[in-house]
Amino acid sequence: MTTPQTDNPLLAADALPAFSAIVPAHVGPAVDAVLADYRAAVERLVDDPAARDFDSLIAPLEHWEARLSHVWAPVGHLHGVKDSPELREVYADAQDRLTDFSTELGQNRALYEAVQAVRGGPGFGALDAAQKTLVEDALRDFRLSGVGLEGAERARFREIENRLSKLSTEFGEAVLDATDAWTRPVSEAELAGLPASARAILAQAARDKGREGWLATLKGPAVQAVMTYADDRELRREVYTASATRASDQGPHDPKFDNAARIEEIMALRHESARLLGFESAAHLSLADKMAVSPERVLGFLRDLAARARPVAERELADLAAFAKAELGLDTLEPWDVAYAAEKLRVARFDFSEEDIKPYFPLDAAMQGLFTVAERAFGVRLRAREGVDLWHPDARYYEVLDADGSVRAGFYTDVYARDGKRGGAWMDVCRSRIRGADGEQMPVAFLVCNFAPPADGKPALLTHDDVLTLFHEFGHGLHHLLTEVAWPSVGGIGGVEWDAVELPSQFLENFAWARETLDLFARHHETGEPLPQALYDRMLAARHFHAGLFLVRQLEFALFDFRLHLEYDPARGARALEILDQVREEVAVIRPPAWHRFPNAFTHVFAGGYAAGYYSYLWAEVLSADAFAAFEEAAAAGGQVLDAETGARFRREILAVGGSRPALESFVAFRGREPQPDALLRSYGLAA
Repeated sequence: MTTPQTDNPLLAADALPAFSAIVPAHVGPAVDAVLADYRAAVERLVDDPAARDFDSLIAPLEHWEARLSHVWAPVGHLHGVKDSPELREVYADAQDRLTDFSTELGQNRALYEAVQAVRGGPGFGALDAAQKTLVEDALRDFRLSGVGLEGAERARFREIENRLSKLSTEFGEAVLDATDAWTRPVSEAELAGLPASARAILAQAARDKGREGWLATLKGPAVQAVMTYADDRELRREVYTASATRASDQGPHDPKFDNAARIEEIMALRHESARLLGFESAAHLSLADKMAVSPERVLGFLRDLAARARPVAERELADLAAFAKAELGLDTLEPWDVAYAAEKLRVARFDFSEEDIKPYFPLDAAMQGLFTVAERAFGVRLRAREGVDLWHPDARYYEVLDADGSVRAGFYTDVYARDGKRGGAWMDVCRSRIRGADGEQMPVAFLVCNFAPPADGKPALLTHDDVLTLFHEFGHGLHHLLTEVAWPSVGGIGGVEWDAVELPSQFLENFAWARETLDLFARHHETGEPLPQALYDRMLAARHFHAGLFLVRQLEFALFDFRLHLEYDPARGARALEILDQVREEVAVIRPPAWHRFPNAFTHVFAGGYAAGYYSYLWAEVLSADAFAAFEEAAAAGGQVLDAETGARFRREILAVGGSRPALESFVAFRGREPQPDALLRSYGLAA
């Protein structure tokens, strides 16, 4: 079945996608139509000897890339939030063609030479910083796409890229399918220990499946509820086992979801691809466009942190084990006991539980508080817009207004967990800022979370961790929405080094700890009472509770990912479990059971953009902690944490410039100096 182009909503030039009109049958024809036009345009540009300056070559290419994104962004979004077998099939087919085209474009030697001519031409020196960066990045990307390869190697590289794209999609789909497939009825007796809000999550899960009573699932809110509060140890063990073995040959899952073979093939192909391009490993290739530059610097950074964090984590675990034995009767602290015992210890030590604070964080109020932060710190106002075409009743659309009242951007939200929706939280691009003959296309973003939905007549109530997640994703959103660069490849998050792209997101989280910020929205959903000072003090006192355990867990993920790509040996295979075991021996203090299959659901690395780059979260946290310190300094000098002058500088030097200059230059322009690594340890309460 084909769809006439004139009736295809994906090909419409509308500012926003017509989600309700998009069906799977639209995807293939729309992608094929744009690719055909894009190819023809490239041929014309290459054949035109006059098209050798920025305006005649680079600018048209940017517009064609934006046109392709215009078609594909809503498709990719629907694949993440409203998956179906029909969409999956056409998505995979189209993804193959897009990957093939991307590799074809990256290996187009005539186009590469044309861009080189722009770089060496007389007009290059007169270009602004963003335009120069765009040209330089394009030349680098050509080299990383194998433009210099010949014959069989060229064909093999293209074959690898296509296969990797398919494997990445299949990996993520297997995790989603395994997650959605597992459920377990929970009896009333097994609900012991679960607060009302946690029970409501399990009751809602049962209703969603057309069942009575309560149902444990592998959706994030349900897993968190059981692991944190369920007194029934066997229930915790079952949920832990099912979650820890998703998409593997272990645990209660269908073997058809097993990602083990995909991991082997992905790693082999990534290594082969890197070697074809002249890199020693996939880790070396990954660092070609990152701040860290060398594997030695990444490993040194991670191991230095581990040396400082592991002794703290060991003390924390010993303390927890002693508490669990004395107070909970747990002679052996198993992995499925850790979150449960930790919550009990936190309550005992600080008289603080996430349940205590949830009534003060209704979702709508938290959103409004977030918007007020954006207004006071960055000078933009956000307002809901009705009548926008959406993909689900829970979705919303908001406009971003500048100080003069003009609409400069927009964003969608979709914040509740449900079947057919990928787990986790993310920000993605819907539309990018780009200037054309008909004016400027404004940037639009998707902000997606997986919070527990409203239940039992109460509004959706967030944990403080949920609030941090909301602020985090909105930080990514601001980076995209407040860009002043009208070239998508280097505007917003585009072109930003991957190990710096988390700077705005992790930076914004810090505001959700400040009393000044919380006073904007933290009120009891029933009484309207502000967050009591005593409760806030207890929350703050508990902020760094088990910071060492959290940090070594992040270091475990980062070292595993990096070493997996750095040390790959074709003769030995991926050795994922072997390397993971070595990393745990080096940095971990909690050792999971032998049947644990964490790699099989590590979507960041095998189905996302973090291959040999998971360390970026910690690397960027150095930048974000140090950046937020500028706001703390403003407050200490008699001002406010939401300091408008400091916020304007952050917007101007970080958010507005995007990837148009190196991230380190942007940081120095904001802070007046290079970042101080100890800022990260201070943010965890671990500084000496």
